[in-house]
Amino acid sequence: MSDRIFTRFSSFVQSELGIKMPLEKKVMLQARLSKRLRRLGLQTFEEYYNFVFSQQGYKDELQNMIDAVTTNKTDFFREPKHFDYLIKQVLPEYVTSGNNRKFMVWSAGCSNGAEPYTISMVLSDFAEKYTQFDFSILATDLSSQVLKEAARGIYHENDVAPVPLETKKKYLLRSRNRNEKKVRIIPDLRCRIAFRQLNFMDEEYGIRRIMDIIFCRNVIIYFSRPTQETVLNRLCRHLKKGGYMFMGHSETLNGLDVPLVQIAPNIYKKL
Repeated sequence: MSDRIFTRFSSFVQSELGIKMPLEKKVMLQARLSKRLRRLGLQTFEEYYNFVFSQQGYKDELQNMIDAVTTNKTDFFREPKHFDYLIKQVLPEYVTSGNNRKFMVWSAGCSNGAEPYTISMVLSDFAEKYTQFDFSILATDLSSQVLKEAARGIYHENDVAPVPLETKKKYLLRSRNRNEKKVRIIPDLRCRIAFRQLNFMDEEYGIRRIMDIIFCRNVIIYFSRPTQETVLNRLCRHLKKGGYMFMGHSETLNGLDVPLVQIAPNIYKKL
């Protein structure tokens, strides 16, 4: 891939998806897009670029290109201290406040579904103790491919290794074919989650409900600082006053003009 074609791709990715793509990521981009070239029978990245941004390619191939360039890394019960805080602080605070409406959660950048399913497990456990507690989860991602995987709720046994044994017994179904070593999230958890595609660079997100908490972890790290500020302010439009924002361990809001105050490591409250 020439620097000229890389610059064209990277300019589109940054302007339309918000993702930083400096020159040192050229090898990564080349490796990811090579699979699409082979699939389409194209010889050069310039041919591929011209096809993606042709009328037919924009319709048939653009989403495949977006899926290829986005990074999707997640795990069940990732950053467990966040879930400890949710169980010990956020949820008791919610039920003692006298709220009787549905508890709303947004997993923003849900990848293959490990995060929203983890949240659903934690909230379902809590609902067993507080029968008046009810919840719903919105899970969004830019990649259509990982959203399809997430909606199926099927994982290899290795993927669910971080899930506690008792939680596995309650919420995971083993494949009838034991040689496959696959598990599936039970229907009661899957029906709690609405998966939909969303681009953080859109001006409006089309979300009508106000969220009690938003998990946006290890997402804005890929954005420039001005884009981080813009996206976080858009997210905060959908977070109630006093609601919680959970961020990734390597992300910082220092210097950003956003209506959030830190109350614990990588946990913020909306002012």
